[in-house]
Amino acid sequence: MSDDRTEVTRQLGGTRAVEFDRALLDSSHAADPGEEAWRAMRIQGEFVNGFDILGKLGPAIAVFGSARLKEGTEAYELGFAVGRAVAESGFAVVTGGGPGVMEAANRGAVEGDGVSVGLGISLPFEDGFNKYVKLAVPFHYFFARKVNFVKYTQGAVVCAGGIGTLDELFEVMTLIQTGKVGDYPLALVGVKFWTPLIDWLRDTLKEEGTISEADVLRPLVTDDPAEAVAHATGRD
Repeated sequence: MSDDRTEVTRQLGGTRAVEFDRALLDSSHAADPGEEAWRAMRIQGEFVNGFDILGKLGPAIAVFGSARLKEGTEAYELGFAVGRAVAESGFAVVTGGGPGVMEAANRGAVEGDGVSVGLGISLPFEDGFNKYVKLAVPFHYFFARKVNFVKYTQGAVVCAGGIGTLDELFEVMTLIQTGKVGDYPLALVGVKFWTPLIDWLRDTLKEEGTISEADVLRPLVTDDPAEAVAHATGRD
């Protein structure tokens, strides 16, 4: 690991950083005006740093997926295939920079001779960036990272994942539904994994009138990484 990667990995870790961030949303925390002002500056700094680095990135696709599904699982192999296909299509691969499916996509980008990017987040149970991230951007705040994800990618491929992956997926779907972003294609890889969610959207939310048919039909669901990437890159 290079000195630069060591430094950004250090910035992501540490119990003190996690406790400091948690205090932002803790209503019982006695806010110190000086501390709050410093936190506001830190938030601003995260946006400035992200915009400065990623503004030079060029065309890119976000790849979301579980940190828990390691090498040897179907999801990891699909993530690798997606990352490689994105790179071979001339787009950078942007993940959360962690292990599991994120590592797989970054690995695919590297082996596909593409640009491999990680937007890392400080978490108590993850240890910095995976070794396939070549451009590492550290964040402490999820909302700052989400803005950078959507601002600097032209579409997303979502692999199997848990609550964090669903959070990223529904964040994008909300931005699309509300017109906060324009054309931002979404592809979900794993028909067996994602079909129950799509069925729930259609059979429960749409039937109750809380979403429209367009919301249900928006994501492409496929088992084919190449089809998913073609959709996300607008080349289908």
